Amino acid sequence: MRLLSLFCILLLLVAQQSPMLRAELQGPTIPTESASVTAATASSAEAERESTTNPQAPQAAEEITTADKEAKTPQVEAATTPGSNERKAAKLKETEFEARTKVMPAAFFERLHNDNILKQEKLKAQIEAIEAKLAPNDAEPTPEQIEAQSLYDNAMEILGKPRTDQRVALTLLKKAAAFNHLKARAELAWGMVLGHWMSFDFHHAADEFESLALEGVPEAHAGLGFLYSVGVGGKNVSQPLALIHYTLAALGDNTLAQMAMGYRYLFGINVPINCEKALLHYKRVARKVASKVTFANGPMLHRVRLLDELENPGSHETEIIDYYQLLADKGDVQSQVGLGQLYYQGGKATQQDHQKALEYFTLAANAGNAIGFAFLGKLYLEGSEQIKADNETAFKYFSKASEMGDPVGQSGLGLMYLKGLGVPKDSIKALSYFTQAADQGWVDGQLQLGTMYFTGNGVKTDYKLALKYFNLATQSGHVLAYYNLGIMHAYGMGMLRSCPAAVEFFKNVAERGRWSSSLMHAYSDYKHNRIDEAFMHYSLMAEAGYEVAQSNAAFLLDREEVHVFNDRHEDLIRAFYYWKRAAGQGYSAAQVKLGDYYYYGWGTKTDFETAAALYRKASEQQYNAQAMFNLGYMHEQGLGMKKDWHLAKRLYDLAAETNSDAKVPVALALFKLQMLAKIESIKESPYRFIFYMDENIAANWDLYMITILTLLLGIIMYTRRPFQQPEQPVQQQQAPQAAPAAAAAPANDIASVAAANINAASTAATGTATASTSAAAATAATSTSNTGSSSAAAAAAGTSSSSSNTLDPTD
Repeated sequence: MRLLSLFCILLLLVAQQSPMLRAELQGPTIPTESASVTAATASSAEAERESTTNPQAPQAAEEITTADKEAKTPQVEAATTPGSNERKAAKLKETEFEARTKVMPAAFFERLHNDNILKQEKLKAQIEAIEAKLAPNDAEPTPEQIEAQSLYDNAMEILGKPRTDQRVALTLLKKAAAFNHLKARAELAWGMVLGHWMSFDFHHAADEFESLALEGVPEAHAGLGFLYSVGVGGKNVSQPLALIHYTLAALGDNTLAQMAMGYRYLFGINVPINCEKALLHYKRVARKVASKVTFANGPMLHRVRLLDELENPGSHETEIIDYYQLLADKGDVQSQVGLGQLYYQGGKATQQDHQKALEYFTLAANAGNAIGFAFLGKLYLEGSEQIKADNETAFKYFSKASEMGDPVGQSGLGLMYLKGLGVPKDSIKALSYFTQAADQGWVDGQLQLGTMYFTGNGVKTDYKLALKYFNLATQSGHVLAYYNLGIMHAYGMGMLRSCPAAVEFFKNVAERGRWSSSLMHAYSDYKHNRIDEAFMHYSLMAEAGYEVAQSNAAFLLDREEVHVFNDRHEDLIRAFYYWKRAAGQGYSAAQVKLGDYYYYGWGTKTDFETAAALYRKASEQQYNAQAMFNLGYMHEQGLGMKKDWHLAKRLYDLAAETNSDAKVPVALALFKLQMLAKIESIKESPYRFIFYMDENIAANWDLYMITILTLLLGIIMYTRRPFQQPEQPVQQQQAPQAAPAAAAAPANDIASVAAANINAASTAATGTATASTSAAAATAATSTSNTGSSSAAAAAAGTSSSSSNTLDPTD
């Protein structure tokens, strides 16, 4: 029945096609004869439309169609019956029904047509409104706008170079801002916030950001998000407002805002943890970084942790450079190569300088060094501000290095054949050179070989081999290797899809962009004692998720060196949150510092259990000696955990084994632990009554104190009394002839002279007298050495008298 009704509707539509076309062209002129057909068609069309939108509509439409047929059939029969009295009335009814059914389809389609026209007009109006908003950007710029954009571009180019005068860039930005260049104004406001090229002016920068944010400038939204997150410029700390502005800036493709949002979604900072959203933000930033990576792999980024540098101060890089320069000037090839590589990539205290790198590599190449040839090829292949790119020269140096078996030269030749740089493209030769370089462990060869297997360029696509070589390249820290692994993990190519792994790789790539140079600027400010400027740079990078920046900002606040806030309590609260974020990214020293904050209640409430958990985490995962020592002390005192002296001793011993610097404090702690153990053993012995005399001692403490002081004073007086020797009787007898000689002899020789006299006397004596005489002589000699030359004569006289008085053997 339903199919029959649909078929009837199609027939009616075909029958009314020509009148409908006439009605569309000529307007809504509906004849009376077709009114009934139109109405019937409209009702059928409405029933069909309801059947498609409402699940109960088909049955209702079927019932309506059936009723119409049943009502129409008797009328037709009555009209065809000859001689009927109702023929005229039936004819009138049929004519009226047909007219009504003919009008309804035309009205229905006319209404649909009018609705479509209204929708088109509304959509057109919306498009015109959007184009009107974009019209100023698409319109032809004025001469002032062209000049302002040129000034801004020149200023940003100067700022992007490592060795330039930034005051020139500041002048150009001010001129561009005078022409109301929005990005130039935002850049100047950032300079006021970071103390970059100018002094701090947080309030003026906040006003500038707010006015620019109304214009839709992404950099202004990022600036407001930073001010609300840190709490400067008259803005109270408000993480919800910071989140709103960061989101708007990220939608405007601001890089730091995208990193901030990715970090917040990754670790759940004021938002629910969402790996997919973090992946989306970090992938966008990583794509920007990967597109800018060159053959030189960019300047080297040094992430200096101020806490580690304070605890383990190393040798200064400038002194090492001076030493290597001295050796290089004397013709040491290895020193020349080392200095060339240092200036080629840049160092912690050395800026990148390709001109000096060219000089040292040339000296090494003239001495026949293969690495010198290879890096000369890299310099001429890529080119720089000081060196013009020359593929022919690069190919010559790469060939010499490759003939000597150097992997850098082999990888360079492979890249030239792969991309057709000065030579015809040849993927077979490129594969051969990359394989030789990769077999020797060179990172560029491993990366390019993995890329060929990943894309199937010249070889059959093999994701397993690509994964192998990308993993090898990441061990040397190549940016593109991290990016390619992130792509493979994000899309599940050759492995199971893993969002956390992909985010980790993309985050690593994103943190190696050119904006990471702010870390080096902050370290330079710190070395030049510009602490507030260093803190603002570190805090900005901390918002972007850099763990090094988070720990360094907390370190500066912890040492009371930052004067931006002028409130110690606020400093501790901010330091607490920075330590917490750095600890969440696995930095063991930050975990220990965060445990200290929980232990002492700095910036938060005292929580011994949380402190112990952080110490345990740092000791088990990172083998941190300080964490082991602190955990041992908490076990010793029973703070946040059960008191256990055996476990405390074990942790103390582990701390001493882990770090030799902990041996002295560990020895003191173990001595204290042994004393406590002895006291506890005495308390369990029969002498425990000593520890129960506290009440008696407390009641008469002054008497005990006086007694102790009196005894100490008496002991001191007794030990410091003068020593008096007994006076010997004056001898009236004359000494022997040898006595004057003995008396005249020096004090050091008196004993030997006396011994000689005694030997002479013992020769004449016999028996027991000899022994007695020798003993008396020895006594005289000893007394002589103690009393000086005047007593020596008396000792000699005493010796002769004693020898005359000891003749009796029984005496």
